[in-house]
Amino acid sequence: MKVGFLGPKATFTELAVKKVFPGYDLEPYRTIPESMDALVEHKVDLAVVPVENALEGSVNITLDYLTHVVQIPIVGEITLPIKQHLLVHPTNQEDWPAVTKVYSHSHAIAQCHKFLHSHFKGVPIESVTSTAAAAKLVMEHPEWNVAAIANELAAKEYGLSMVQKDIHDFDYNHTSFFVLSEQIVDFASISGSSHYKTTLMVTLPSDQAGALHQVLSAFAWRKLNLSKIESRPMKTGIGNYFFIIDLEMKLDEVLIPGAISELEALGCGVKILGSYPSYLVELD
Repeated sequence: MKVGFLGPKATFTELAVKKVFPGYDLEPYRTIPESMDALVEHKVDLAVVPVENALEGSVNITLDYLTHVVQIPIVGEITLPIKQHLLVHPTNQEDWPAVTKVYSHSHAIAQCHKFLHSHFKGVPIESVTSTAAAAKLVMEHPEWNVAAIANELAAKEYGLSMVQKDIHDFDYNHTSFFVLSEQIVDFASISGSSHYKTTLMVTLPSDQAGALHQVLSAFAWRKLNLSKIESRPMKTGIGNYFFIIDLEMKLDEVLIPGAISELEALGCGVKILGSYPSYLVELD
C-alpha cells in the first residue's frame, strides 16, 4: 500500500501518516491538490491531507478541492497534537534573534502570531507550501540568517537547530487530517479515543427564506448532533454558498437517510462526503 501526503519529508502530515500507517510506502507531494490528484490517478492507494486546525480553523484548499474538483470518499480522520518550533541553520544558531526573515506555512505562521509579534516585529514573514518546505529552504541556504517554523521531525530531517520550542500561541494546538481512499481502510491498529462522523455537503435552494433554519431543523428534531456547520463559496457569484455539515454518528439506515430525504424535499442538494472513524491520537 502506498500513501500520498503533503510533503516534502517531515511535514505534520507525514507525522500523522507514520503514526497511523507504519510500514506503508510513503510518497510526498508538493501541494494538497497534488496529493489528491495522485489518488485519482491511482499512483497511491491512500491520500492524507490536513483539513482543520484547532487554532486557525479549516484548511480551505482541502475542502474546496474535495468538493469542487475531485470525487474521493473520506474514509477516516486523524487528529494529532501540533507543536511548533523555531528552527535555524546551525551556523546561525547564536544569531537567531537577528534573523532577517521567517518562513513557514500560513497556518503555522498564524498559530505563532504572539511569538512573532514579540520577537520579530518588522521582520518579513513569508508563507510557503508547508512547514517542512520552510525547513528545507533554511537548510539549503546557510548564508541567509533566516528561520523556519516547523516540527521536531523537520529539525532532525534537515539538520537544523531548534532555538525556541513550543512557540504556538495556545497549548491546545491540534490538527485533523482526512484519510481519502476509494477502498476500505483498516484502522484496527490505531490506539486512542475514537468516534464516528458523517460529513455532508448541502446546497440550499435559491431565494427561499429560512432555508438554513429548515436544514438545521431536519437534524434537530431527529436529535442528530452536529459538531460543525461551515459555509464555503459555490464560486458561482457573490452570496452563493454551500455548507459542510459534520454529524457525530455513523451513517445509519433510518435517521440520516431520513434527514437527507427531508432536505431534498425542501429543494436542497445533498452529497455524502464520507462516513468514517475519527481518531484522536497522541504522539509518543
